[in-house]
Amino acid sequence: MRLTIFWERMAEHFGAGYADSFARDHVMSELGGRTVHEALEAGWEAKDVWRAVCAAVGVPDSLR
Repeated sequence: MRLTIFWERMAEHFGAGYADSFARDHVMSELGGRTVHEALEAGWEAKDVWRAVCAAVGVPDSLR
């Protein structure tokens, strides 16, 4: 998954204004105690981060 697609999906789910805030502030155990930004900066694949976000917040299967 390209980062542009990842951020589009984040904006679709959370809204354009809240997606970055969530990614910057929400520490997730699914990402090893990292935020979305920290996981991406640490080299996590965007598709794996998206899967972790989906699991953490209950994104419906149809939107994954």
